[in-house]
Amino acid sequence: MQRFKDKFALITGGTNGMGFATAQQFINEGGKVIITGRSAETVNKAVEQLRTNAFGIVSNAGNMKDILLLQEQVKQYTENIDLLFANAGYGKFAPVEFADEVHFDELFNLLVKGTFFTVQQILPLMKNGSAVVFNTSFVTEFGTPNFSVYSAAKSAVQSFIKTFASEFTEKGIRVNGISPGHIKTNIFNNTGLNAEQIAGALQGIVPTIPFKRLGEPTEIANAVLFLASQEASYIHGTELTVDAGISVIR
Repeated sequence: MQRFKDKFALITGGTNGMGFATAQQFINEGGKVIITGRSAETVNKAVEQLRTNAFGIVSNAGNMKDILLLQEQVKQYTENIDLLFANAGYGKFAPVEFADEVHFDELFNLLVKGTFFTVQQILPLMKNGSAVVFNTSFVTEFGTPNFSVYSAAKSAVQSFIKTFASEFTEKGIRVNGISPGHIKTNIFNNTGLNAEQIAGALQGIVPTIPFKRLGEPTEIANAVLFLASQEASYIHGTELTVDAGISVIR
């Protein structure tokens, strides 16, 4: 299938996990991809793995200086972006009494401010028929201890789906979101937990998932690319939940 032949995607946070899987599938279906990441090492490694039709930009989605350079960097490869997958992000978690201003600002700068201004900067490169897909989270659907800041930030991103959709309708740009559940990614890598602690956390999580397994990054990629494709041409301003039903079956 060549759904994205001659199309160009920009995937922030595309060096691993859901972003990388989406880049792989987009290329497999005939497209070209620009991925971003925070370090030259991870960006170069990912581009090497993706091979043909992959390009990389070192850019931190939580840094406004990097975001304001992004449009010109993208224009080195293309004048048009057909899919913007605003995916960059990670989680940090703490009880309310221990969450400090650094924790709060780090997540809101990355997930909310970074997401908003990334779309703003890339918007001039998007034309009628293109698509924006936000990465939200199933955690916005219920309360989870230690997730107050992360959930609030993801809820803000969730609100962008409807507000951006209302503004971009006249531009012919569809806006939707993908809400992943527990997926095999490196979300815990920035939490300060060691490998043993992460393994312990996952052992506690998996039994709570209706399908009793973590989701695969490719399962998110399939959903993102559905929303970006002509198969979803009448879907606008909505959020597609891919969480094995955990947000409704608890």
